[in-house]
Amino acid sequence: MACSVPLTSTVPLPRRPLDPDAPAAADPAGPEARVRHWYENDLGWPTVPGLPGRPLRLLTGVRFDVLDVPAEAGAEALRHLAPGSPVALRGDRMELLLAAGSAEELPGLLDWLEWGALPLDLRVLGAGDTLEAPGPPARRAGAPGTVQGAAVWLRPPGPGRGVEASLPAMPAGPATPVGREGSAPDLVRLVDTVAAQCHRVRLRRVCAGHPAVRRDQPLAFS
Repeated sequence: MACSVPLTSTVPLPRRPLDPDAPAAADPAGPEARVRHWYENDLGWPTVPGLPGRPLRLLTGVRFDVLDVPAEAGAEALRHLAPGSPVALRGDRMELLLAAGSAEELPGLLDWLEWGALPLDLRVLGAGDTLEAPGPPARRAGAPGTVQGAAVWLRPPGPGRGVEASLPAMPAGPATPVGREGSAPDLVRLVDTVAAQCHRVRLRRVCAGHPAVRRDQPLAFS
């Protein structure tokens, strides 16, 4: 004779629905590790752990290089960039992501464009350099703000690992109009625009007696 088992012992208790916006109950990683995970796993960008209390850093020269210019000069260049081309803002500086290898091309390119002899307030980060990682875009309203003075994404990288296709690069063939749909902007025209704007910014500061401008200011390459 089969014995009966109480129904209450075989039916599991109902579980509460998961809240997609709630943090995981057992998340040992913490915010810094989540930022690293976003860069390394979602974007495929190599990172360099920062010192205790210091921001995470991105390794440049692998997936992208960086052109660092005054924000006032960089603003003019934004219209030359493809919609998916990432740009970061750090105080009064703008960081434009370029195709990997652009750092090596830039000195010769500036000379060819006849900007090499002028003191321009720009620098480039390439192989062996690092960049302070801007915090990832907030996923929902009310997320904690960034630390004052820290880098933020003015144009954040999109999802997936196809960011490099939108980065300014040296033309491989006949010149392609800057900003054409589905194409990366021409690095030559972008650098010419940024250099011209850097020169204008410097001239305005010289005329205004800006203390940060020095006559012997070098063109810095890191």
